[in-house]
Amino acid sequence: MSLLFAIILHSSFLIPHSTKAQDYTRRAPDLDRLTQELFAEIQSEDVPYEDLYETLLQYYQTPLNLNTASREELRALLLLNENQISTLLKHREVNGDLLSVYELQSVEGYDLRTIARILPFVGVQASNANAARGSLWQRIAREDNNALYLRYERVLQQRQGYTAPTLYQGNLTTRYLGSPDKMVVRYRVSHTKDFDLGFSAEKDAGEPLTWNPKNGQFGADYVSAHLLLQDRGKLKALALGDYQLQFGQGLLLSSGLGVGKGAETITTLRRSSVGVRAYSSLLENSFFRGGAATYQVAPTVQATAFVSHKNVDANLQQTLDSLAQYNEFTSGLLYTGFHRTASEIANRHQLAETVGGGNVGYTSRNGDLAIGATGVFTHYGTPLLKRNEVYNRYEFSGRENLALAVNYSYVWRNLLLFGETARSTGGGLGTVNGLLASLGADVDAALLVRHYDPTFHTLYGNAFSENTRNINETGVYFGLKVRPVARWEVSAYYDQFRFPWLRYRASAPTDGHDALVRVAYSPTKTSLLYVQLRQRLKPRDLTPTDVVRPVPLPGEQLRQSILVYYNTFATNQLELRTRLQASRLRDDTGLAWRSGYALAQDLGYQLTKALKLTARYSIFDADDFDTRQYVFEQDVLLAVSLPALYGQGTRVYGIAEVRLNRSLTLWLRYAETRYRHQNVVGTGLEAIQGDLRGEVKAQLRVKF
Repeated sequence: MSLLFAIILHSSFLIPHSTKAQDYTRRAPDLDRLTQELFAEIQSEDVPYEDLYETLLQYYQTPLNLNTASREELRALLLLNENQISTLLKHREVNGDLLSVYELQSVEGYDLRTIARILPFVGVQASNANAARGSLWQRIAREDNNALYLRYERVLQQRQGYTAPTLYQGNLTTRYLGSPDKMVVRYRVSHTKDFDLGFSAEKDAGEPLTWNPKNGQFGADYVSAHLLLQDRGKLKALALGDYQLQFGQGLLLSSGLGVGKGAETITTLRRSSVGVRAYSSLLENSFFRGGAATYQVAPTVQATAFVSHKNVDANLQQTLDSLAQYNEFTSGLLYTGFHRTASEIANRHQLAETVGGGNVGYTSRNGDLAIGATGVFTHYGTPLLKRNEVYNRYEFSGRENLALAVNYSYVWRNLLLFGETARSTGGGLGTVNGLLASLGADVDAALLVRHYDPTFHTLYGNAFSENTRNINETGVYFGLKVRPVARWEVSAYYDQFRFPWLRYRASAPTDGHDALVRVAYSPTKTSLLYVQLRQRLKPRDLTPTDVVRPVPLPGEQLRQSILVYYNTFATNQLELRTRLQASRLRDDTGLAWRSGYALAQDLGYQLTKALKLTARYSIFDADDFDTRQYVFEQDVLLAVSLPALYGQGTRVYGIAEVRLNRSLTLWLRYAETRYRHQNVVGTGLEAIQGDLRGEVKAQLRVKF
């Protein structure tokens, strides 16, 4: 393996870098590379990569106007530190509107690498660019960012869930009720700070097409639509349909812009109060459905109110209350979004959820000080009740939850202080507070402290945490980024955390840590090399089969990983990417290490102006599921692929992007994973007889 990697990496470096290579700042952004560089190197399936990817794509299609963007909007880019934002705002105040994006070269703190990263997502327009453009429908009809997407996907091999059912103990075995085809229809038209209109429909593989409007079924299993109007005088935002909200540090309300820990150790730590956002993603459980509005109460004060009502998936179980002598339905929320089998369909939209609340925010005239207050009230049609397990003792139960929060951010010289504190029904407290500091032109540092009581309940929050939810956690995070010399950057973080109460697979209070170091080097404007090391200690229960113990008890689980990545444009048309990642895992002191690795070589070639080809060949070897490797892949536009590879085998894929004409673009993708020493791929209803799993995907974009 090491010899193969050496040959591939050496060959990548040997290809000469053309002195006439296309300037990075003039190319369309490589969203896959940027998403991977910022977010996708932490080896986790809990981050909403699709929402993050779509946010970057939306910035590209409707660039942020540097002449009108507020501090919060510039923060939401996730690419600028606080000092760079401050110097840009000061430059605007002193010199007026920018005449060109290239004027950024005269702004303090904006080197060529920073400009190159943000240039695809920002633009320069007059402050009144949206004025006098005609009626809303005229502006929609003339908008260039107006497209319809049609996508089809299918696994080629037959899976167990699509075979004929058999009898088992007198009952028919469970099978999927729909076809193995996955189909997506998406439409969106939008313009920065003006309007955003669209709809989405998705049928997952295995889901039946059903037309039953009375039950909220309109063919495809998932249907979404939104309309967002902005900057209508004092009415700053009006959302109808599906939308997201983000205020403060996301403790109560957080959209998909929350990233948390990642290879970007500074700028993604803070959250921005972007308020009301249109929702067009295909994630089926992270949005509100109803209406929201933001109104300018005073020059420095805005108020937002929202209401949402939808039916969510839940497993309803009937129980008998012997004291009250009546039947009560208790439920557990489900988040997969799949409705393929009879039991999954029975759980579909079984629980009525109503959410309402609002935010009042004050922002000083210079934008340095922001203070806000948020309230969120949630009501369920039937009570929620977790399984009767000791670790669930403090989990939310009942019909209603009220959470109130205050947030702040303050810029003083090169420092940013920010935080949010909240309390929920039952008295649970949650708080997160941080500091970002530009210690010099080439040094940035961060400190963040958080504490979430076991009794703190926030149902739509996603503030910074080690857990997937903001509950039962205390921690301190330190981050650092240094640019010692030109073309070099060193990033690092250390996060110490503790869980005061029991967790799933942790039958006692535990603590752990997470540390990362990343060294990046850019030999040219169109190439990047980085090496990343990470160590993570997070205790969990070790079963008697893991170690000789009479009962499961928490033990140390130590994971160490390395990532080496190189990306270069060898010519104007040819791009090469080499990636090696490996990790090892030990469950307790004295036990043997388990390990896994993946090695991938990518090639992208712009054959003609109308045809681009992308391909990857990769090999992997992981001892078990715990040592699996998440390997970020390129996909068709608006889709994200991050498969978990374990066992032994190879994975390859190829993509053809064909620009048929000015209005039509076609993507074709084929991917396959071939396993060694396996006669069955997958488990349960996803099981395939054989050693191969192949997938096809086609997408057509129609621009109007």
